[in-house]
Amino acid sequence: MSAYMQASRAYQMSSESRSLRAQEADIFHRANGALRTALTGNEIDLVRAVADNRRLWLTVMGLAQDPENRLPAPVRASLISVGRSVNREMDSPSPDLDFLISVNENVSAGLSSAG
Repeated sequence: MSAYMQASRAYQMSSESRSLRAQEADIFHRANGALRTALTGNEIDLVRAVADNRRLWLTVMGLAQDPENRLPAPVRASLISVGRSVNREMDSPSPDLDFLISVNENVSAGLSSAG
């Protein structure tokens, strides 16, 4: 079995043992890791972290707008509103990484604590 197949199988097994919410929280943790690296890193670290965070939030907003989404409408509206604020910040010439990290931490904490 190739190394790729072994890694793929290990990832699948670890994903199956964690809840979907835990996996979603982990995505925000990973985005924050990149944003924290960008705080002291170089320009490439910053561009990559902001691009990944933008992709994350565009996905969140798209899912929140999906009519099939079963979250309550006020929660979906709040996610879209937060996503717009995050995107505005990422569009600025010097995004406030501490703000972006804080927002991601709050969402991750909500995912981690929600039942």
